[in-house]
Amino acid sequence: MARIIASIRDVIAQSQLPPGYFTSLEGTFQAQEEASKTIAALSMVSLAMIFLVLYSRYRSAVLTLIIMGNVPLALIGSVAALWIAGQPLSVASMIGFITLTGISTRNGILKISRYINLVLHEGETFGKAMVIRCSQERLTPVLMTALSAGVALVPLMIGADPPGKEILHPVAVTIFGGLVSATLLDTFLTPVLFLKLGEKPLNRLVAAQAGSLRPAEAY
Repeated sequence: MARIIASIRDVIAQSQLPPGYFTSLEGTFQAQEEASKTIAALSMVSLAMIFLVLYSRYRSAVLTLIIMGNVPLALIGSVAALWIAGQPLSVASMIGFITLTGISTRNGILKISRYINLVLHEGETFGKAMVIRCSQERLTPVLMTALSAGVALVPLMIGADPPGKEILHPVAVTIFGGLVSATLLDTFLTPVLFLKLGEKPLNRLVAAQAGSLRPAEAY
């Protein structure tokens, strides 16, 4: 559809209409194009809100960006799944992208929060051993949550022809593909990024924690 509309617009652009005449593409495509623009704007708002919420929790742009690194990982799987299923980029699949944005950050939150808790409350020191320990501890919860969500999407992915599935099918395909890629790639990416970039933000959190305890200790 997009290619056909692009060809029509090229022909119109090359045509010279008499004075007072103009052309416009309306109907279903116009509604879909307007919806796509709205969804794209909402996607930016969603990403900004996720960033603000994470930043308010961790007080670190680095840790927030490490967590949000799962978003492009999820998009890789979503695009691949749509291509394998032969589904075009549609309004429904874009809704799946927005939904996946929140889901994909969950894995990073589970790991980053555990890294911080190990250092602040369990006496661990920053290093490779701590990161490996946390990654192993969080592997089962991450896999179980991804598996439960993936299994729930399977009925919607089987057969796109029955009435009612024309919208739910591409949403399910998008989310399922993103869950697979985000879960697998995040197993390696988040620990590596935290090991390379997370020491300074973690030290600041430790210092802030120590500062908040001093008045109580003095009392």
